[in-house]
Amino acid sequence: MFGMEKKKTLFEFDLESELKKDPKKKQALLKNIEGKTQQLKTALREGSSSEHFDHYGVLLHAYGALQRVINRVTTNPQGGS
Repeated sequence: MFGMEKKKTLFEFDLESELKKDPKKKQALLKNIEGKTQQLKTALREGSSSEHFDHYGVLLHAYGALQRVINRVTTNPQGGS
């Protein structure tokens, strides 16, 4: 009948559940990502071979995306859009 169905639980990744349980872990992870980001930016500013330049750029974008995902997952209790 309508309204009597059990609500389905949303899928949650292991990292997602760990970060929701332990805010200190989130801060440590974000700090680590920030450090790696700064290292990559420094390497890009110093100038490296074009092969490394492309790889560093990809890694920089990936770390930025990871930061956004971590912040979105831990601030949104729904876990989705």
